Amino acid sequence: MIKTLRDAWKVKEIRRKILFTLFCLLIFRFGNQVPAPFMDRERIAEIFSAASGSILGFLDLMAGGGFSQMSILALSVYPHITASIIIQLLTVAIPSLEKLAKEGEEGRKKINKITRITGVVLAFIQAAGSVYGIYSGAVVATNFIQHLILIITLVAGTSFLIWLGDQITEKGVGNGVSLIIFIGIISEMPRTIINSFRLVKSGMTSWVTVLIWFLMLIATVVFVVLIQEGERRVPVQYAKRVVGRRIYGGQATHIPIKVNMASVMPVIFASTFMQIPGTIVQFSGSNGGFIRFLRNFLTPEGKVGFWIYMLLNIILIIFFTYFYNTIQFNTVEYAKNIQSQGGFIPGIRPGKPTSDYLGKVVSRINLIGGVALAILTTMPLLLEHFSNLRVGFTGTGIIIVVGVALETVKQIEAQMTMRHYKGFLN
Repeated sequence: MIKTLRDAWKVKEIRRKILFTLFCLLIFRFGNQVPAPFMDRERIAEIFSAASGSILGFLDLMAGGGFSQMSILALSVYPHITASIIIQLLTVAIPSLEKLAKEGEEGRKKINKITRITGVVLAFIQAAGSVYGIYSGAVVATNFIQHLILIITLVAGTSFLIWLGDQITEKGVGNGVSLIIFIGIISEMPRTIINSFRLVKSGMTSWVTVLIWFLMLIATVVFVVLIQEGERRVPVQYAKRVVGRRIYGGQATHIPIKVNMASVMPVIFASTFMQIPGTIVQFSGSNGGFIRFLRNFLTPEGKVGFWIYMLLNIILIIFFTYFYNTIQFNTVEYAKNIQSQGGFIPGIRPGKPTSDYLGKVVSRINLIGGVALAILTTMPLLLEHFSNLRVGFTGTGIIIVVGVALETVKQIEAQMTMRHYKGFLN
């Protein structure tokens, strides 16, 4: 990776793209420090501190710390990501969207437009929920116009970040939206390291615990790389076809089936569901029987609840891995495409037997990928539970960070290869 970046820096055009990307990311970090209007920042800190164990922690992770400060970019790109997930799922359920997805570039542009509109609607809903719900006690606005200005500011901040991400994708290197999330996550690492040293200095934890944390972080990164890059290659043989005087086909290839096709999506889905009980407890304002039940049995705060929470989280991650990958990898379509192009899997008959075989392979890989994601999510929670350390990384965060880093380097390598026919990797 270092060699790739060093060689890329020597190429003027790529160096200009890298500098442009860094400039855009710097704008994002500066914007995250600008407070939203009509908000009491001290009161915001109190509210977030009391509710940090709820879904707010995940929103703050996606916002790079901006949600806990309620900056103008507090909503980050999360509404857009949610809209992308919703539209992607609806593409399978709604025939008209499925038809658009098959229309090539024009269909993709229309789906992107629908996704943008949906993202803005979700941003308005989330902004209103923050102003009138989560942070209502920190709002100092006195009339409807001031409330409206605050909501529009938050929505405009999200829209600006999406535009900034598009600029990075078009004129810089890597996927802009992914890089914005990437920078937001790693920006919390220095604070985590400093807090760890403070805990050791105060005697609240030991150097051994910090060392275990560091080794676990390295092991987690290595594990994520193996899972992200791992794939099962299903061999496919194409029969020879004679068209006129030319012979087509006859070559052998393969279908690369990723171990982690769904990436971080199952973890996001599972985390969203599992954070609902904690969020209800935090903002209920009561201590009734139902609230005590939620706190003791469905949140990490309870002794029994911690283990129930962990078990349900693992089950949901594996379930959503199967669910999401089933949508992403349509074995029937793959089998039809292979058959229509004169191909076959050695030892497997074309048509339904091929579809059944691919389904069996994908099912086994889904189990491996789901268990791997569950392990990545569980390890940081266990470390926090058995030590005084506040773990600054999560399985979700590391999967995003490593995935974005690998994809960005691959894009730089591709651009370098286009300019040097032999490629600098040889």
